[in-house]
Amino acid sequence: MLWETIAFAVAGLAVAYAATRLLSQSRRPATPLALVTGPVAALVGGSIARTVLGSALFPVNLGLSVAVAAALLSVLIRRPRTERHRPAPRPA
Repeated sequence: MLWETIAFAVAGLAVAYAATRLLSQSRRPATPLALVTGPVAALVGGSIARTVLGSALFPVNLGLSVAVAAALLSVLIRRPRTERHRPAPRPA
């Protein structure tokens, strides 16, 4: 149980580190926020997967924890300034 928790946290930290290094500067999430969100999301996703699937399917649980971490980190990714929506002008 303990080594599974450590593996989930390390996997989430690896996903967060990759997100902060591989994305361009304009799309990159804030580094401290990403480095906290990744492991926490992986721990939550891994514990839910372990509860639903059991501990016998560790590779599947690890994959699901990585997927949850990546999904929550994708929420933090910023859109470039050129793509931001501008409100339409109001008709006179």
